[in-house]
Amino acid sequence: MTSGKQEDPRNQFPSPDAEILHLEAAEANSFLETGEFLGGHTMPWGSNYTFLVWLSADSPDKCIQAIYKPRDGEKPLNDFPHGTLYKREFATYLLSKELGWPNVPLTTIREGPYGVGSMQLYVDCDPRITYFELRETMSEELEKLAVFDLLTNNADRKAGHCLIDNHETIWSIDHGLTFHSIFKLRTVMLEYCGKGISSSLISDLKVLADRMESSSEIRSDLESQTSIKEVDSLKTRLDVMISDPVIPMLDPYRDVPWPFI
Repeated sequence: MTSGKQEDPRNQFPSPDAEILHLEAAEANSFLETGEFLGGHTMPWGSNYTFLVWLSADSPDKCIQAIYKPRDGEKPLNDFPHGTLYKREFATYLLSKELGWPNVPLTTIREGPYGVGSMQLYVDCDPRITYFELRETMSEELEKLAVFDLLTNNADRKAGHCLIDNHETIWSIDHGLTFHSIFKLRTVMLEYCGKGISSSLISDLKVLADRMESSSEIRSDLESQTSIKEVDSLKTRLDVMISDPVIPMLDPYRDVPWPFI
């Protein structure tokens, strides 16, 4: 974290000669957490303020790209506590690391030009390729996202929240509307409704359930970003998924986000 007043990132850009580094999570972690803001701009979609920013990596001539979602840019919602969406982004990342899937980009929480918020490593991809273009050929990988959405109670699985990078890796993004204690699953991935969850994924869920029973650290990490009630609900969903490993049927007229992309 840099000291002193931060520059406004809107419509600011790093040097044209700056090299954008595409690093793995382990290499990018320190830059994501402490890199100096070199500039950025608002993303042209989403209901909350979202910025694509450049962070210095070793020197101003090298940088990484990240997605910054400040708490103070969140619009109030009727059903989610105000100022908590950025924490839910981070909690989802923590849970994905504990479970081992799906691929959620490296995420942390830090101060930025507009105050504290989530900072997520940018995934270089073609935004025109969404779930709708991937579902025919990547169904096995996408099942992980569908199962994870049920576990995290994701109320906003749009098609554009499924990305594929240059290495054919599927990534899951935009997890601000997760972990609510009341069932709120909304998704465009209706093809998985009514289908059984693969045995390999159930095995991983069982391991997660055992860890949540035996380790207070996992619960504590999630509760610090959500609430005790919401983590209790997460554990209940986890137990139900293990005992009845079927993705429930949803109402295609109500349980889908808008817009679809």
